[in-house]
Amino acid sequence: MSYKELKSGTDIRGVASDLGGKQVNLTDAAVYDITSAFATFVSLKYGKSTEELTIAVGHDSRISAYRISLQVISALKNLGCTVLNCNLASTPAMFMTTVDLNTDGAVQITASHHPFDRNGLKFFTKQGGLESRELGEVIEIADKGGFTQKEKGTVSNVDYMSTYSAGLRKMICESIGKSETEKPLSGYHIVVDAGNGVGGFYARDVLAPLGADITGSRYLEPDGMFPNHIPNPEDKTAMQSITDAVIESKADFGIIFDTDVDRAGCVDSTGKEINRNRLIALASIIAADGKKNCTIVTDSVTSDGIKEFIEKDLSCQHYRYRRGYKNVINKAIELCNQGIDCPLAIETSGHAALRENYFLDDGAYLITKIIIELGRGRDLNKTLKTLKMPKEERECRLNITEANFKTYGLKVIDELEAFVLKDADIYTVADDNREGIRVSTPYGWFLLRLSVHDPAMPLNLESNEVGGVEKMVALIKPFFERYSGLDISALR
Repeated sequence: MSYKELKSGTDIRGVASDLGGKQVNLTDAAVYDITSAFATFVSLKYGKSTEELTIAVGHDSRISAYRISLQVISALKNLGCTVLNCNLASTPAMFMTTVDLNTDGAVQITASHHPFDRNGLKFFTKQGGLESRELGEVIEIADKGGFTQKEKGTVSNVDYMSTYSAGLRKMICESIGKSETEKPLSGYHIVVDAGNGVGGFYARDVLAPLGADITGSRYLEPDGMFPNHIPNPEDKTAMQSITDAVIESKADFGIIFDTDVDRAGCVDSTGKEINRNRLIALASIIAADGKKNCTIVTDSVTSDGIKEFIEKDLSCQHYRYRRGYKNVINKAIELCNQGIDCPLAIETSGHAALRENYFLDDGAYLITKIIIELGRGRDLNKTLKTLKMPKEERECRLNITEANFKTYGLKVIDELEAFVLKDADIYTVADDNREGIRVSTPYGWFLLRLSVHDPAMPLNLESNEVGGVEKMVALIKPFFERYSGLDISALR
C-alpha cells in the first residue's frame, strides 16, 4: 500500500482512532515511515546528515496525539536527530521554532477542525509549510522505506509555548506603548472560546498577564473528544458559543480559535460576528495600515462587498484567487517577488497570513493585531460599518459521480460559461475568474468551481435581497439537470 492515500493537499490526514467506528489507517507504521521520510527530505534539502538535524515536535489536543507523538519522536531519534518535544502546541508555533530555536524543521500532529477520531502530520522547514509537491516527495521516500537506524539522537522537553506567548505579549505592549507591569489591557473584558483545542493558552498566557478580564471564557482546557462543539470558526454552533459568551459576560470582545490555532474568528461587544468577509475587511485595514494601492489576496468566494470595500474604502487592489490557504499565500508571495506591495493573504475560512509574519497563517497573530487596535481605542463595529454584507448566502455541493471527475467538472464549467454568455441581459461573467466561473445576475452572484480535494463542485451563491438565492437557483437549475454525472440533489 502506498502512503499516498494519506496525503490531503499539503498535510497528512487519516483515521487515527477506532472510537469513531472507522478503520485506522494512520497507523504506527505509517507515522514512523512518513516522519523518517520527512527527516530524510530535510537532510537532503539542507545538505546535512540526519544526525546534524534539530527538529521540533508538537501536537494538538486530540485523543490520538500521545500515540502518534511516540512514533514521530522514535522515528526522529532513531535517525540520530536532536528532538525538541514541545508537547501541546499550536501549529503556527511549530513553524516559529525554526525562527526562535533555529530548528531545521518541525512536525505538528494535528487534523485541524476534523472530527476527534482523525489526526495527521503537518511539516515545516525554515521556508514554511511543505508544498503539495514537496509532501509528495516525502511520501515517495516513505514508500521506499529501508530507513537505517543510526546512533540514537537526543530528546528534550521544551516549553516553547511560553516563549511564543511572550512574543505576542511583547507585540501588544510595544504597539500600545505600555509595559507588561503597566497592564495595557486593564479595563478590557475579553473572552476566549478554545473549543477544548490548543487555544486556551491565549486567554491564560497572553490576555490575563496584560490585565484583561477573561472571566466567561469557555472550553479552555484541552479535551480531544471536543465534547462541547467543533473547534472551527466556520461552524455555526461554535460561533454561536462565542457570541453567547460575549453577551452573557457583557464582554468587550470575544475570540474563537480552531483546534490548532492557525485560524480564528471574533465577536464584537454587541455579539456581532467578525468572521469570514468581516474578518477579511478588518484584516485588510490592519495590513494596509493606511497605505494606498497595496494588494490584498483572497480566495474566490469572497463577497462583492469585500471587493468594493478594499478597492473603494481602502483604495487598494483586490486580487481574488483560488480556494486553499496555501494557494492564496503562495500567490501573495509571488506578487511580492514581482515587486507588488502585498501585505496580506486571507481565505474566507479564516486562514490569514501577513507578510510581516513570514506569511504564516497564524490565528493568534491576527487576533493579537486586532487586540492592539482594540487597545488603541478603535471601535471595531464602526470601522466595518461601510462593508456591504449579503442578505443571503448558500453553498451547494454538487457531487460528481463520473470516475474522471476533474475532466468532467472542467467540462461542466466550460459549458456553463457558454450557457451564460448566450444571455448577456441576465448574466455577466466576472473579469477576474481565476477559479471556476463567477457570474453576476440581477439577484446576486454565483460561483461554480471544482473542489480542492474531493469529486465535487461547490456552487456558492450570494444575494443582496431576500429570496435572491432561490431565484438564482431557479435560473440555473435547468442547466445542471442536463448532466447525469452530477448529483444535484443539493439544489432541490
